[in-house]
Amino acid sequence: MTAVDLLGYAAASLTTLSFVPQATKTLRSGDTTAISLRMYLLFTTGVALWGVYGLLRGDRPLVVANAITLVSAGLILQSKLRAVLAGRR
Repeated sequence: MTAVDLLGYAAASLTTLSFVPQATKTLRSGDTTAISLRMYLLFTTGVALWGVYGLLRGDRPLVVANAITLVSAGLILQSKLRAVLAGRR
């Protein structure tokens, strides 16, 4: 593993770990009222595209970090969509 790989894993770990507490809180409470649907659609799509980009570039830190974030973001987006469809916004 190169120094560049280590840097990538460090950056990926920090950004992914920073997202986990908020994702956990949102998923546990089920409260998505403060989340913008439009922003979360864009965010989740962006994370997915970063993951594809990482795959195409062969950049493992990018793929791993975005895969982890995509799962959490996808679950929150799903919860938000359910709330919107149920009229709870």
